[in-house]
Amino acid sequence: METKQADLIIIGAGTAGMTAAIYAQRAGKQAIMLEALSYGGQIINSPDVENYPGMAHVSGFDFATALYEQAKGLGAELRFEKALSIEERGGFKVVRTAKTEYVCRAVIIATGAKNRPLGLEKEQAFIGRGISYCATCDGMFYRGKVVAVNGGGNTALEDAAYLADICETVYLIHRRDAFRGDERDVEKLRNKQNVIFVLNSTIKELQGEDRIRAIVVEDKFTKETSTIDVDGLFIAIGQMPDNTAFEEWAELDAGGYIIAGEDCRTGTPGIYTAGDCRTKSVRQLTTAAADGAIAALAACQEMD
Repeated sequence: METKQADLIIIGAGTAGMTAAIYAQRAGKQAIMLEALSYGGQIINSPDVENYPGMAHVSGFDFATALYEQAKGLGAELRFEKALSIEERGGFKVVRTAKTEYVCRAVIIATGAKNRPLGLEKEQAFIGRGISYCATCDGMFYRGKVVAVNGGGNTALEDAAYLADICETVYLIHRRDAFRGDERDVEKLRNKQNVIFVLNSTIKELQGEDRIRAIVVEDKFTKETSTIDVDGLFIAIGQMPDNTAFEEWAELDAGGYIIAGEDCRTGTPGIYTAGDCRTKSVRQLTTAAADGAIAALAACQEMD
């Protein structure tokens, strides 16, 4: 197994992780980011980011790429390896992947969050066969067809707006009659003739054999069910963290998020957390970037 050394290992290369790398490199520390998938995290799937200060419009991919290029230009290294565990050895932290031991002085856990599934029968079988968690990735497969979006946050609203421009009909299904997402985006959808709101409702069943053909929706008040024929279902009901590999070093709440305040410190010296994987009330690009800066500066100060 290969052994590499660095001042700081950052687990995750989303907005928080890459921001942490930028601040660490500027502080004169060597940072290595470990990422299991691709840099950028969930934001790379957003076609248009409108709420990041100083950038009226930017695609999520371009935003993430600019962050990556900035971190790389400062000397940070990105390795596509999944962090499996953290150990303590002789006053140093050791982050293990399947092929490498990374010996460092501090660790920032910035694993972000992944899409939350409905948990229904046939859901896994229908992924790629009518079920998707990314409208901008898969939406064009449903041009001119009938689709449904399930969710009530900004992602669900963005997905519905994107799909409304290419699909025949978009059903927007939400378990409440009010949305968590921006009211401005809700009003845009209400003005689209091919968007049908199905509120106070939840999806109870997925129908189809080789692929999804219909969804069964239940009204949460009347308990009446109705069947909606669809060609595709886009699920946007939130995210869930993936922190269980590190629970020995960072306490998790009931939802699996790392318990840490605005100082991004865990209960273990030398281990910090940043971004959507920690307990917080607001999860936005701005708060992820802020976490990355705070965690990196705190880690660097601890090293000095």
